[in-house]
Amino acid sequence: MSEWKEYKLGKLVDVLSSKRIFYKDYVSSGIPFYRSKEIIEKSENKTIDKPLFISEEKFQTIKEKYGIPTNGDILISSVGMRSGIPYLVYDDGDFYFKDGNLIWLRNFKNDLDSLFLCYWLKSDLGQFSLENIMIGSAQPALTIAGLRNLELQLPKIQEQKIIAEILSSIDGKIELLNRQNKTLEQMAETLFRQWFVEEAKEDWDYIELGGFIKCYNGVSYKSSELNPSDIAMVTLKSFARDGSFRLDGFKEFTGNFKAVHIVKQGDLVVAHTDITQDAALVGNPVLVIGIEEYKTLIISMDLVKVEPKFKWMSKEFLYFLMKSRIFKQHCLGYANGSTVLHLSKDAIPTFEFFLPPKDKIEEFSKHASWLLNKKNLNISQIRSLEKLRDTLLPKLMSGEVILNMKNKDYEN
Repeated sequence: MSEWKEYKLGKLVDVLSSKRIFYKDYVSSGIPFYRSKEIIEKSENKTIDKPLFISEEKFQTIKEKYGIPTNGDILISSVGMRSGIPYLVYDDGDFYFKDGNLIWLRNFKNDLDSLFLCYWLKSDLGQFSLENIMIGSAQPALTIAGLRNLELQLPKIQEQKIIAEILSSIDGKIELLNRQNKTLEQMAETLFRQWFVEEAKEDWDYIELGGFIKCYNGVSYKSSELNPSDIAMVTLKSFARDGSFRLDGFKEFTGNFKAVHIVKQGDLVVAHTDITQDAALVGNPVLVIGIEEYKTLIISMDLVKVEPKFKWMSKEFLYFLMKSRIFKQHCLGYANGSTVLHLSKDAIPTFEFFLPPKDKIEEFSKHASWLLNKKNLNISQIRSLEKLRDTLLPKLMSGEVILNMKNKDYEN
């Protein structure tokens, strides 16, 4: 740490806002326009829920007069409870962003690597430093002046680059595994669609799902029962909008529950409640993913566990059946409520479909099970890599871990 020096951020990078955009400037299609909400989604590698746009003409005018974010620039959310989340611009194509809720860092000087700074801002040290310069309490906010005067300790640029390379390498492996998991899920979906939709036979029986499954409601709970525990509830938050299972959706629980409320990895659960405005979650299925922190998982009252009555009717088959558009449309017809949507208890059992032969379902289940098991192994590896990164990050950013700088490639 002796060779690390103290700097003010404003001496190493330009800290700016943007050209103001008004609501009247929005158009139905064109150049993507990001607020802090969209930048936070991008920083977390999520799909932007409802993209906004400005016209190509408006974008070109701004570009020529004020400039636009380019590779290596950083945007930081600056208003609200999630202030201080950085996003490194990289191969994003054309876009612009909203003034007032994002701060723009550009024109990095030779003493500061932008990727290193992005990791520093994400670290506990960086977040603590940002919290100390925020103004307001009910609505915390970062200011341009505050960021310009932000003090930080930095190693030499060569060491910054090595630290950033180490952390980026871990993130690259995580991203690769996430992409592989999307491919594995898509392969199983494609196989399901080919075998049971495109190649469906007219002589297959048209049946109601209720004769082949059992449904179990989740546990009703009070907020006073949400306490630190090695028992956790799978909740509505476990359902991502893209159909995946979120590992940050668990709620630790100390209340009473029954055996029927318990779920384990691979169990099938369906969202029976939805608070999204576009009914994005109600009727959606997920296969539960367990994590080592919890010895027991149960489902909350917003969910229903679905179990097949027969061994050949696998959870994998039911899962991909319920991911179909026709099942979603069926559930929407059984959902009611204004602010909160509730799925009727009859929704799942009354769903009708053409039942394939048992041997066809069993053959599909073997393929799907292998693909989903591979996906779960990848998730386990992703979690290990995330823990490694999160352990290294504060140590590297504080100088607690000293790198060997004798490699000639990094010497002055």
